[in-house]
Amino acid sequence: MTMSPPDCLTVVALPAFKDNYLWLIHDGVNAAVVDPGDAAPVQAALDGQGLTLTAILLTHHHADHIGGVPELLRRRPVPVFGPRQEAIATVTVPLSGDELVSVPGLALQLRVIDVPGHTSGHIAYLREAPGARWLFCGDTLFAGGCGRLFEGTPAQMRDSLAKLAALPGDTLVYCAHEYTLANLRFAAAAEPGNAAVGARVAAESAKRAAHQSTIPSTIALELATNPFLRYREPAIAAHLRELGKLTPHASELAVFAALREWKNTF
Repeated sequence: MTMSPPDCLTVVALPAFKDNYLWLIHDGVNAAVVDPGDAAPVQAALDGQGLTLTAILLTHHHADHIGGVPELLRRRPVPVFGPRQEAIATVTVPLSGDELVSVPGLALQLRVIDVPGHTSGHIAYLREAPGARWLFCGDTLFAGGCGRLFEGTPAQMRDSLAKLAALPGDTLVYCAHEYTLANLRFAAAAEPGNAAVGARVAAESAKRAAHQSTIPSTIALELATNPFLRYREPAIAAHLRELGKLTPHASELAVFAALREWKNTF
């Protein structure tokens, strides 16, 4: 099996469904795919670029992230990496936090991070190469937002996001949905005095108007504009109190939970 140097690796966004991104990582010869909810765009990319699929990486069990796996395996059996704490029938290599994945066929090593909250066993994958740090975080951290709490608690999501927020600022954030503008509208409402949010709205709106993706983001940009990473800012808590969404002297966790609850109906 041919392997190219790490600096030859490329990440390609494969749009799927209404707003999903499936992530194809390749070196011009071999490829791995992250969260292939639909096999068709993956197979089209493999065929179009003459790539051989060598691995599948899953972050959590939702259908829009795993639905295409059986068809891809029917065409070519490959290892399927996924969360140990979730029952995904196609996973052949179950993973937990801090395990290292050497991706078959690629000069690529990823560290697993446990990030429960959206689902109970959600994981993320981190490439830690200096100057090329990549985070594949599924539905935990979004550009300008975070995932809904379908199975986890506010405390779990807060702690999971704290792990991601502590990564180097130049880490590229490859999340799984194009929710950025909707998330930033909420960010502007949650922290109306944050000029960085307004600037980001303008920049990301221009990308979408030109039919470009807003992903990847960076950890630094999220720290500056994402209310779910900025919930400790006094201005956010004060604004929630003004709106009657938070009691006086509420804890920081209560601020986070109030933000997430507000976003659910925003």
